[in-house]
Amino acid sequence: MKDSKRMTPKDLITAILKNQKTERKAVFNPVSSTTVVQMEIMDSFFPEAHFDAKKMFELSRANYEVLGYDAIMPVFSVVIEAFANGCEVDWGNPEMMPQIKGKLWKGYKDIEIKKNFLDNYAVRAVLDCISMLKSRYPDIAVIGKVFGPWTLSYDFFGVEDFLIKTITNPNEVEDIILKLSEITLKFAQAQIDSGADFITVADHATKDLCSPMAYRDFLIPIHSMLSKEIKAPIILHICGDTLDRIGYICQTGVSFFHFESKVEAGKAVEACRGRTKLIGNINNPLTLLFKRPSDVRAQVFHAIESGIDIIGPECAVPLTAPLENLIEIAIATKDYGSIY
Repeated sequence: MKDSKRMTPKDLITAILKNQKTERKAVFNPVSSTTVVQMEIMDSFFPEAHFDAKKMFELSRANYEVLGYDAIMPVFSVVIEAFANGCEVDWGNPEMMPQIKGKLWKGYKDIEIKKNFLDNYAVRAVLDCISMLKSRYPDIAVIGKVFGPWTLSYDFFGVEDFLIKTITNPNEVEDIILKLSEITLKFAQAQIDSGADFITVADHATKDLCSPMAYRDFLIPIHSMLSKEIKAPIILHICGDTLDRIGYICQTGVSFFHFESKVEAGKAVEACRGRTKLIGNINNPLTLLFKRPSDVRAQVFHAIESGIDIIGPECAVPLTAPLENLIEIAIATKDYGSIY
């Protein structure tokens, strides 16, 4: 095995996935790490950075150049697939993420996935940006991002209407998420073809919106299928309290699970039992947004000592999070091995 001091960041992440010994943990965020300050530093701003490949490239490379992370993830928003398939979108501004406006469909029979959605300009921006990142940073892990069919169902049908269907018509829900998984698979493969090394599948089946039994019945089959069909290691991201479904998640075959601070790090490790690699879970709304770098460092050290495999923010970071706190995640992670 290569000495980990000479490992590239991508090598480091791959070694962790393969259970090889490394001298430090990897550090990155498989969802958005961007902030307004980074937009100013890189002279690339929302909303253009959501759908312009060059601006997306400039802003996303701050993950490595400014924050010192081991990976770059350029898909900042949560609306690309929905927009490319007909949803109306408010693209927001430098201090506001894009939002989907309204619902598109009422039932399964209404679903019409655009055959050419990969040609949509916002989709092309992601694919072109990934190609540019791979060319510029061959030794840094480039992470693509897609949304799973549970989340896409919220986008197209509305959260409330879709969740009602899970109770009143579970067979239709199964049909819906299977059909929408076509979008997830196609966009994921296009990003892999463009050079993505890993794929984040964000699927917001949090405890507040999806019971553990619903995860078991609806999503173990779908996430297992995605794990087999997507030809790159998958990072499953689910927001919120997920302790009651980590055991189920570990049955799906995903390579990594990115989780929030609502699950205490040690409890996540205990529930996971080494069946998948864990990423996270540095707190966003309190620690990263309002506390000091010393507080961030303490939380990083706790995550490492608890057995978390890759350290990073728990979710998309607040757009006003202090830069020094985000940088401290990388500094503390890299310092840990030399201090202890």
